[in-house]
Amino acid sequence: MKKWLIDMIERAVRTAAQAALGVVGAGTVGLLDVDWATVGSVAGLAAVVSVLTSVAAGFKGDPTTAGFTTTSR
Repeated sequence: MKKWLIDMIERAVRTAAQAALGVVGAGTVGLLDVDWATVGSVAGLAAVVSVLTSVAAGFKGDPTTAGFTTTSR
């Protein structure tokens, strides 16, 4: 269960970061031009979706990982 939680958190953080980068990189030129509230909102929603996906996947396949597929580390 502990490994599953760590995997879930790792995926949620990675997904949030990717979503934030997508919003920041979409047409903004400088740091002050970024709408940080929108970036936070999109990243937060992406993280929630990632967590829900991990919860759904936790009942399939290898229960020690938080994804639909398993990979060796």
